[in-house]
Amino acid sequence: MTNTGMNMRGKITFYEEKNFQGRSYECTNDCSDMSSSLSRSQSCRVESGCFMVYDRNNYMGNQYFMKRGEYSDYMSMMGMRDCIKSCRMIPMHRGQFRMKIYERENFGGQSHEMMEDCDNVMDRYRMNECQSCNVMDGHWLMYEQPQFRGKMMYMRPGEYRNFRDMGMSSQRFMSMRRITDSC
Repeated sequence: MTNTGMNMRGKITFYEEKNFQGRSYECTNDCSDMSSSLSRSQSCRVESGCFMVYDRNNYMGNQYFMKRGEYSDYMSMMGMRDCIKSCRMIPMHRGQFRMKIYERENFGGQSHEMMEDCDNVMDRYRMNECQSCNVMDGHWLMYEQPQFRGKMMYMRPGEYRNFRDMGMSSQRFMSMRRITDSC
């Protein structure tokens, strides 16, 4: 496979111990359960692409965005309390970004269509929160607090009627950012 082909797919390597020590597991696509390959993971290297990693199997629980780089002790770097249990590769998106956000679950309440990052839905749209959305184009990160802080959730194209169904304890989000990194 050429370098170009490898970069399109993405590659992340997980290590059992901090500082890239112990057994390793290489991943070039989505993995819903890493426990059969590693008992735990405390460091990783993203050689190409971008990934969302999750602290529960089947892409559930707390989520963390990882782009190209080395994470020698991501648990303390990112404030994680548990090891990575699953990961999802984020495909590169070229083109426009569009997402419609809704104040309430099931596409209820006030709504606004977005094409740019929003650091605070209250300030920009006078919405108290965002509890559902429809991602039409692009890949997005949603954050539970303004200014892209707090827990995050990866959103790919599709309809999201209720964020709790995705394993999020918090069902509301206050800021949104497009994933524009060269994944």
